[in-house]
Amino acid sequence: MRCDRGQMLLYAVTDRAWTGRQTLAEQAACALRGGVTCLQLREKGLDTDTFLSEALELRALCRRYGVPLIINDNVEIALRCGADGVHVGQGDTPVAEVRRQVGNRMIIGASAHNVDEAVRAVRDGADYLGAGAIFPTGTKGDVTPLPLRTLREICRAVDVPVVAIGGLNGENLGALAGCGIAGAALVSAIFSAPDIEAECRRLRALVRQAVRP
Repeated sequence: MRCDRGQMLLYAVTDRAWTGRQTLAEQAACALRGGVTCLQLREKGLDTDTFLSEALELRALCRRYGVPLIINDNVEIALRCGADGVHVGQGDTPVAEVRRQVGNRMIIGASAHNVDEAVRAVRDGADYLGAGAIFPTGTKGDVTPLPLRTLREICRAVDVPVVAIGGLNGENLGALAGCGIAGAALVSAIFSAPDIEAECRRLRALVRQAVRP
């Protein structure tokens, strides 16, 4: 299953660290209204039943807006909730194994930090790549920033959409111009915003400028 390049433009990755005033589902709804084109549900600490319940709620939301729901690193939850795809990192289930489990029913995304990882992931069945971290990020403190030169090389080396991720926000998205990306994935820049819907509108316009040829 090949994903549409346009679906990767403004890619939101959830982080419950920013919940409180709103639930995760309420935050996701605001992001979707604001123009998010893909939503990844990332949960590392929930039990299976709670994770599944949350995934089903977000799947219904995403379908209402015509936006794909991607589950981070949990093929079982992705299959059970009827998600559109699953995303795996280099230390997660290998892409080839994920493809074996889901067949052609789902989009598979994979993280890549260099050209070799990118080419291997696509060879094994990845439909898009998340490349980063572009800038230092509080989401993952043990990641070395990816030089923009390497990001450009990854984009040239593969024939699937590449999404930049890591420390991105409204102030530094312009640095991605000319790299060949299909879009940008953001976490705190979206979910920590006082007005998520309005911030997504602003970010979508900025990402659109960065992906122009």
